[in-house]
Amino acid sequence: MEHDNETAAMKEAKRRERQAALENADVDIGFCGKLLIALSMILMLVTLPISIWMCIKIVKEYERAIIFRLGRILRGGAKGPGLFFVVPCTDSFINVDMRTITFDIPPQEVLTKDSVTVSVDGVVYYRVQNATLAVANITNADAATRLLAQTTLRNVLGTKNLAEILSDREEIAHSMQSSLDDATDDWGIKVERVEIKDVKLPLQLQRAMAAEAEASREARAKVIAAEGEMNASRALKEASLVIAESPSALQLRYLQTLNTIAAEKNSTIIFPLPLEMMQGFIKH
Repeated sequence: MEHDNETAAMKEAKRRERQAALENADVDIGFCGKLLIALSMILMLVTLPISIWMCIKIVKEYERAIIFRLGRILRGGAKGPGLFFVVPCTDSFINVDMRTITFDIPPQEVLTKDSVTVSVDGVVYYRVQNATLAVANITNADAATRLLAQTTLRNVLGTKNLAEILSDREEIAHSMQSSLDDATDDWGIKVERVEIKDVKLPLQLQRAMAAEAEASREARAKVIAAEGEMNASRALKEASLVIAESPSALQLRYLQTLNTIAAEKNSTIIFPLPLEMMQGFIKH
């Protein structure tokens, strides 16, 4: 845990250094740049109050604006939320949405470690953590994150067996989230959560697994039945020993059996025949 905290702190420090390098870079625009800005300011003052509508911009609570002055990021980084001022003709800006974005990972055909082909899809939740890095360091952060999620899903599942994929979804999702978060840190992207939605197996493999599970259940049932027969035989053996020690116990058992039969089948007639009478015939 301490190692993870140290790693997170180092990542945050590096991210802040990159952000500071972009926002506080030496913006020496030269004589021509200063002249263009001065002309723009004069034009703005001449065309007041009409030009004020071109200079004042508004960004919503969940947005940030990155201002470019003559192609360079303006000092101070992202602006907003609320009002901000731009110089016409020389300034341009890009709005960045800071809300959490969700996208589905298309089903990926993956060959597992035990050579089984499965189709796996998932869902990723991410947000822009640093608007300046998201604009300056990558062309399209959303498309790059989507493609990276697909390749990361293939790479992570390629090191797992089929049983691990089916049972350890949370561990796989956490591993993907860590890998994506590390890779997108330079882009100002924070991957908040990754979930595995569905694992689709080939039809033949599903049938084979169902047959295996059925055979396993039948084997367990036979083992349980055999254990029951063994326990019953032991109980009968002990009961016979008890009856042998007391002849009256056999008579009581006989009467109990008659009572049970009379209660269930009233039309049944039983003629008790002592076993001692058969001993003579057996000897002959």
